[in-house]
Parts: sequence; C-alpha cells; structure tokens
Amino acid sequence: MQVTIETTSNLERRLTVGLPAQQVDGEVDNRLQQAAKNVRLPGFRPGKVPMKVMRQRFGANVRQEVLGEVVSRSFQEAVTQEKLRPAGEPVFEPKNMDEGKDIQYVATFEVFPEVELSDMQGFAIERPVAAVKEDDVDRVIESFRKAQGEWEEVDRAAEQGDKVNIDYVGRRGDEAFEGGSAEAQDLELGSGSMIPGFEEGIIGLRAGVEKTLSLTFPDSYHQEELQGAAVEFAITLNRVTALKLAEVNSELFAKYGVSDGGEEKFRQEIGENMRRELKNAIDGKVKEQVMDAVVNAHESLELPKALVDSEISSMRGQMFQQFGGGASKDLDLDTLLPNEMFAENAERRVRLGLVLAEYVSRNEIKADEDRVREAIEEMASTYETPQEVIDYYYSDSQQLASVESKVLEDLVVEKLLAGAAIIEKECSYQDAVAR
Repeated sequence: MQVTIETTSNLERRLTVGLPAQQVDGEVDNRLQQAAKNVRLPGFRPGKVPMKVMRQRFGANVRQEVLGEVVSRSFQEAVTQEKLRPAGEPVFEPKNMDEGKDIQYVATFEVFPEVELSDMQGFAIERPVAAVKEDDVDRVIESFRKAQGEWEEVDRAAEQGDKVNIDYVGRRGDEAFEGGSAEAQDLELGSGSMIPGFEEGIIGLRAGVEKTLSLTFPDSYHQEELQGAAVEFAITLNRVTALKLAEVNSELFAKYGVSDGGEEKFRQEIGENMRRELKNAIDGKVKEQVMDAVVNAHESLELPKALVDSEISSMRGQMFQQFGGGASKDLDLDTLLPNEMFAENAERRVRLGLVLAEYVSRNEIKADEDRVREAIEEMASTYETPQEVIDYYYSDSQQLASVESKVLEDLVVEKLLAGAAIIEKECSYQDAVAR
C-alpha cells in the first residue's frame, strides 16, 4: 500500500492511497468461486457454472462490494500507519478503480486539533450559599395544596387568581376580527394568556355583568395584521370560580408518597427532597461556571467543521423529537430548524468536549467504581424501588456509560475548582434553585 499525505489547511488532510490490482481482483475471484458452488442458473448443473458466466452475471456487483470493503479497510490502515486521528467521516474520490489496474483513491478529511491546555489558575467562581427553611417547606406544601385543590363557584366579584367563564366578541372598528371571539371560555385571571388589559379589566366584575374593554394589541403580537391595533372586546361574565385548597391531611400526604408518619413525616420528606434539589442546583451552577471558564480560556482552539456539523445535526434531531416531529417524515429540517439556531451551542459543546478529553488524558483522571455507584444510588434514591433502578443502570451499558461520563466531568470540575477563586454568595432557597 502506497500512501501520500497533503496538508490542505490546519485541520484538513488529503490522503492518496494506492493498492495493487491483485488485492481487489484476487478477492473478487475468490468470492465468485465460492458463490459458484451454490449458485443455480438455468442450463447449468449446481456447482458447475463456469467462471466466465459468473463474472458476466455477478462480477460487477461483487467487485463493487469488494472495492467498498478494501477502500474502507485500507483507509483505516493508512491513518493508523500515518498516526492521524480523523474527525468525522472522510470524503472518498476514486482515481482509478478499473479491473486489472492498480487501485488509487483520495480521501479528504479533517483531523482532531492539538489541544494546548491553558493555565486556569485563579479563575473566579461564585458559589450560592443557601439553606432550606421552614417557610420554604410551607411554600412547597402550599403548591401541593393548589395542585390538588378544586375549583368552586363563588357569588362574589372576580379576583386575581380566580377562574372565570366568559363570552366575548372582539371588534376592530365596526367589524369583528378573526380569532377575537369565543363563547363559554374559561380564563384564569393572572395567567397572562390574553393581551395586556384584558384580564385586568375583568377583575371586580360579578357573574351576569357585561363590559366593553378598549384595548390595544402589542406591537409584537404574532398576527401581523393586529400588531398595534386598537380594538374593543364586549365581554359577558358567566361564572366566577375560586380555588379551594386541598386539606393538609393523610389524603394529601398519600398523594405525594407518604403513607404514615403524619404531617411531621410529610414535612421531613419534603425537606429532604428540597435539600437534595438545592445541592444539585448549586453544584450545577458551579459546574456551569467552570465549563464557561474552560470554554473562554480555549477560544482560540480551531474546531473541525465535521464535529460541529455532527453536533448541530444531533441537537436538531433532539429538538425535533421533543416537539413530536417523528410523526411528520416529510418536513425539511434544514429549513424548519436552520444550522444558525444551533451553531453557537454546538461549537461550545465540541470545544468543551475536546478540551475536557485532553484534560482527562493529561491528568489520568478515571471514573472509579465507587463514585459511579454512589452517583447511581443517589439517582435511585428518589424512586420507590431504588434497587430496581440500580440494577437497570448496571444492566444497560449505554446508561452506565452516561453515568460514568457525568462522574468523569464532576472529577474534572473538582480538580479545576481546587485552583479557582471561589466567592460565596448567600441567597434564598428560591434564588439558589432558580434556573
């Protein structure tokens, strides 16, 4: 095998590979001879088809199959021989593939960049400092009571937070406009689901009252023809309902997984979950700052376009699936979700991946078994049957690898934090867990 390399840019390489004709022709003959033992053709006894006929009938297809395998295999051997690390798939350009002649092709591809790790000693990190207090637990219980509460009709004026049932007709001048009318529509006051002034105009009204609201659509409204338009809504209030909170009792406790121990146990469980959430939120915010610092310290690192394009494709696919796109096979994703939507984040991910991989290699960091099991057990602790979750992770190599990858990242973060300037900032539980 003859190999020559041309450097066409910092990361792009052009590899020319030459192979003796016999490497392909000999393999084609071998396969045809093996096939001839079993092939059945009219006019010939089984196993007695002449090689001339085999070549005429099957030679072209077999040769294409062999060429594909030989090119793929020889390319891998060539990059190994030349100590190259391809980033992404190569583009093959055949130069000579004729039967009886030496084979030659050109493979163009990018290689992984050489990563020079920057000195990150002393970079600043802000760590939130917060605690779970009793009134924080009270707020969570209040949200549970609302979630399990019931709407009851009330004989009073509508207030913020109430749910009203209304009929309305929207007019622009003397004409009703499309999408501006409804009958018996439920609306929660304070939800912000209507244009500014609509919900506020209903507060203070009682069932059976009619009112006309003079409003203006926002300039940024999604219907272009209504942007900035002055309109009137004739509203009839049919019904006012208020949310009756669920009682703090055994029925409520059971709905959130506490079957015994009463309110004390209920509050204890909530507190433990909140403290777990608080720790994860703080760790996440610190980790994000560390990753930002890593990316900023290595902005000059040139990225292989193939890796960025692959990451964009992956991100686009994930978003498409999140919005139920699997049901629509004919959509043009490049138009619906253009590269520009993902380019910045894709470049960040690729840059981060390259730098972290080099950092792990240089520092010989490994995800030890104890840390991996600790991480799995922590995730499993939030489920009713933790052991089943643990067994699931250890029985699925892909899921286990994802945990190992996270543990590896956490170990890198810990090592980098050892050289960081950490500024502790006290804050409330709500601020600490806010995204």
